[in-house]
Amino acid sequence: MLPHVPEAGIRTRITVPMRLGDGFATVARVFTFDGLVDGREHIALGLGADPGPDGTPLVRLHSECLTGDVLGSQRCDCGPQLREAVERITETGGFLLYLRQEGRGIGLYDKLDAYALQDLGLDTYEANLALGHGADERDYTAAAQMLDALGVHRLQLLSNNPDKAAQLVAAGLTVAARVPTAVHVSPANAGYLATKAGRGAHTLDVPGHVSPTERPGAVGVVSDQLAGGRPA
Repeated sequence: MLPHVPEAGIRTRITVPMRLGDGFATVARVFTFDGLVDGREHIALGLGADPGPDGTPLVRLHSECLTGDVLGSQRCDCGPQLREAVERITETGGFLLYLRQEGRGIGLYDKLDAYALQDLGLDTYEANLALGHGADERDYTAAAQMLDALGVHRLQLLSNNPDKAAQLVAAGLTVAARVPTAVHVSPANAGYLATKAGRGAHTLDVPGHVSPTERPGAVGVVSDQLAGGRPA
């Protein structure tokens, strides 16, 4: 049991054969949990060979993104990161934690409102703040509980986000290494990725881009928009 988080338990374990859209196939051991502090329905996917008690599994904390994971949106890099993580964890053995924290924790509707504000010129962090949220509201306490229930106390973390590692370490886990994901850049998400690198300290190298505020003066336009309610 971890010293800094409440104990959770495994409630269900099932086996799910998976075939992704590009044909990649694997088998996942899917776990659900009791006692998670936020009451959300997070799941863990055990992929590849079980590393056993002496192994150091590769772990990905992946926050839910309906637009990217399901609809293939290119405004973010979530879908490609999920696809990459499934294959890499299958190769090495470990766990993918699928966390129900849409829009950095603000929910789907507010995330779409934030997209509307980004279209007016705010970056992804500014848009969250303009809606009255924190720049990133994700809390990984439940993820630490899930790993503890799975018997994982030492791991390699597949992530470009230092906050994930910091929160897991604060909960009492040992992050033996932080393994970067690839940079999944497209014309539609280059500014978004550059903002994550510049403002969120993500370890991303986005060639030819710096952290943007795309249109000077846009904050005033957005303030006027917010004064009349949610973005249209």
